[in-house]
Amino acid sequence: MNTEVAAAFYRGNRSFAVEARHASEPGPGEVAVRIAYCGICGTDMHVFHGNMDARVGLNRVIGHEMSGTVAVVGEGVSDVAVGQKVVVRPLDHCDECPSCAAGHRHICHNLKFLGLDTDGAMQEIWNVPAHTLHALPDGLRMDHAALIEPVAVACHDVRRSALRPGEDALVVGGGPIGILCAMVARERGAKVVLSEVNPNRVEIARKLGFDVVNPAEDDLPALVNERTGKKGADVVFEVSGTQAGVDAMTACAATRGRIVMVAIHARRPKIDLFKFFWRELELLGARVYEPEDYEQAIAIIAGGGVDADTVITDVSPLSGIQSAFEALDSSPTALKSLIKIGDGE
Repeated sequence: MNTEVAAAFYRGNRSFAVEARHASEPGPGEVAVRIAYCGICGTDMHVFHGNMDARVGLNRVIGHEMSGTVAVVGEGVSDVAVGQKVVVRPLDHCDECPSCAAGHRHICHNLKFLGLDTDGAMQEIWNVPAHTLHALPDGLRMDHAALIEPVAVACHDVRRSALRPGEDALVVGGGPIGILCAMVARERGAKVVLSEVNPNRVEIARKLGFDVVNPAEDDLPALVNERTGKKGADVVFEVSGTQAGVDAMTACAATRGRIVMVAIHARRPKIDLFKFFWRELELLGARVYEPEDYEQAIAIIAGGGVDADTVITDVSPLSGIQSAFEALDSSPTALKSLIKIGDGE
């Protein structure tokens, strides 16, 4: 593959430079993917803010929420065809550590997260391990397919909770992942209450048909009790990353309720352990996703279980990546911003 492609390099100090780079041939066991769309996620914003410079350096192509088409197949890859529409599950495991040996490759002790520990999808052609690919069904729009990675996060969160149809679920935090957790929980058959303080996100969530409570205006535990026959939420997803959210997760949980920690907290929060003792609560960690979560996410999006057009609030070209990050950083209304890199319907 002797060609030059455009790539967006993170340079530190909240800046990107779009430059040409040589597209190398995929190595053994690899596939070259021509990128259609790439989403900007919360982790990408952490990179933009300089919080991950020690990990990504100042010459990294980031991005992992993507859709694309197989361009070249490397040596030894037999189950992938050129022209196939795909998404990448951006986890490369070692297959040697105790987690891998136990079957938990998604939380490998030596995990490489593609787009952070290696170059990512904010470039025209991306070489990835073939084992990370998931094929897309015919007819799925490529901009919608760029939501599969964050929806897979939500699928993993809901699967970890062991949520059952008819149960009451509380989602604390109505950002992109919170909204998607609420959608997946509703798809699973739960009765969902969403807690969010941002009035713009409250409005979006209500347009999506959710029962939304603004805890800055109303007593969240009282309203959850009212909606659940005074028992509380069977499952609580903490997606806010705030101390107030951590306080709410224990205050609103039912007896033997399950709490899923979705958010990454910048500071160690204080947790009401007495409530865990008194109500026999369970606290579950949820990190990234497994292959079955990706397959479920593909099925949900293809089946219309996620309102992709509402979740995607803006699309920018690769040449406008700097402006896209700056706009997202200051926007009170954006949910999911996409970078359009190549052709894709």
